[in-house]
Amino acid sequence: MKIYGYGRQSISQEDIDAVVEVLKSDFLNNGPKIEEFEEKICEYTGAGYCVALSSATAALHLMMHALNLSEKDEVITCPVTFLASANCVRYVNASVNFADADIETGNISIDEIRKKVTPMTKAVIPIHFAGQSCDVKAFSELREKGICVIEDAAHALGSDYEDAKVGSCKYSDAAVFSFHPVKNITTGEGGAITTNDRELAQRLKRLRSHGMNRNPAEFVNESDGKWYYEMQELGYNYRMTEMQAALGISQLKRIEQFKQKRRYIVEKYKEIFAGDDRISFLTEKKFSNACWHICPLLIDFEKLGIDKKKFFNDLCDAGIHPAVQYIPVHLHPYYQNLNFKKGEYPTAEKYYAQTVSLPLYYDLSDDDVEYIGEKFLKVLNNQGQ
Repeated sequence: MKIYGYGRQSISQEDIDAVVEVLKSDFLNNGPKIEEFEEKICEYTGAGYCVALSSATAALHLMMHALNLSEKDEVITCPVTFLASANCVRYVNASVNFADADIETGNISIDEIRKKVTPMTKAVIPIHFAGQSCDVKAFSELREKGICVIEDAAHALGSDYEDAKVGSCKYSDAAVFSFHPVKNITTGEGGAITTNDRELAQRLKRLRSHGMNRNPAEFVNESDGKWYYEMQELGYNYRMTEMQAALGISQLKRIEQFKQKRRYIVEKYKEIFAGDDRISFLTEKKFSNACWHICPLLIDFEKLGIDKKKFFNDLCDAGIHPAVQYIPVHLHPYYQNLNFKKGEYPTAEKYYAQTVSLPLYYDLSDDDVEYIGEKFLKVLNNQGQ
């Protein structure tokens, strides 16, 4: 029986050749491919600067560090997200607050953010959930108040907001991307930050490599010689390798191809489930042209009298391994120990209770999609009897 996971990478011979070429070169890290990858990301997104990193989690952490946050500060994000979107705030001992989601999109609600802003609020991290952009122009009012807007675009490389690519930072201070194997392009593991702030980009590049600076024009002390470098602040080892960058450059050439196929598969699922009022999809807003990263469905299991756990297990038994994205962050024990309680974010919890993500990746064929849809409906119908 063929097994379908919710996502996987698509690796071409060109990708393999690009990595092998680096393996035969003089540089496996700190070489020219990283800078080339950063330039390609800038060209694609329209951002002024890019900083390639070891993961999107590292990128979020560095952004929190770069804001010089302390325990007196607060950052708002959405509970419908992966843990890293909130954990990064805790890494710098700042406080996390959540603004509830919009049930139609899974994205953070600007109206809910307005209710949560306090004098302690220093930043907001909106998540472009499933690949669909938030209405980032609406966050301009926050920036006018001095609140930093950091787009968590881990799902959204290739997506558009109005007439600009997600990551252009037209309406934000920075955007963070992920290149995990299930994302829209992959570098194995890896991430990046885009920004139009030159000083921020330069600082992030220092922070990703132990806080070191090798530019003589920026030294604090007098240089001892050509070998000299300075650690000017406490940083981390969050560097990307040359092999990862080479893979990213190769993958980026196919991003529009990946996007077209991902959108096609989502439309195919919609055709398969058309007319079935038990199933609904995320609503794509007029300002959005999403490179769908995941394909979440909403099913009111309670209303239908279906046990979600059994439904999920039966799908797995049929070879369809979906995902549930995500367990709302405030429901995890760590955050409950920070006094977050069940019931505080009812839309996020409702979304979690109803959502199941179908397999969505480039190498799925029409026959695969039809098979998945057929099995999904068969399990759903058996559960409903």
